[in-house]
Amino acid sequence: MHKSKLPEVWLRGPLPNIPQLLQPVAHALLQSREEVNEMLIDFPEKRLWDKVSGLASAGFHLQHLTGVIDRLFTYAAGKKLSNEQLQYLAKEGKDNSESIAALINSFNMQVDKAIAQLSATDENTLTEQRGVGRSQLPSTVIGLLFHAAEHTMRHTGQLLVTVRVTTHTNLPKGEE
Repeated sequence: MHKSKLPEVWLRGPLPNIPQLLQPVAHALLQSREEVNEMLIDFPEKRLWDKVSGLASAGFHLQHLTGVIDRLFTYAAGKKLSNEQLQYLAKEGKDNSESIAALINSFNMQVDKAIAQLSATDENTLTEQRGVGRSQLPSTVIGLLFHAAEHTMRHTGQLLVTVRVTTHTNLPKGEE
């Protein structure tokens, strides 16, 4: 695995056009994007959907990272999920023949979309109530944005473990 020589994103200073209170959310999303892109540089395509040692596949984590950011930022914007988002959720974790490059590209684009939404978020709205899911469970704008960042970093860590275990586990004979 390659390692960036730059300090972590949060140590590089404030990001332009991001409200001060949302800097940690943006930093976490951008850090995750850097780590995901870096850790998958040499990941073998044929191992994308492998479930090794009971772990979710790398493909699942890539789909879930994209989907969870999309869903939580939708709720933060005060919207309900679209049919397209619900269909995406139902397909998370299922091999849909997308390449690693396509999954990474989708994730990168979702992070870009999230950063744009953060830059357009008025800090005065951060404590506004937002409903989550069909049950409209209570949250706030900042609660959803923070959870999106936290959940993204959690799955980035899980993806790192999955990638390491998967690439250090031998394939069955004939599948090398």
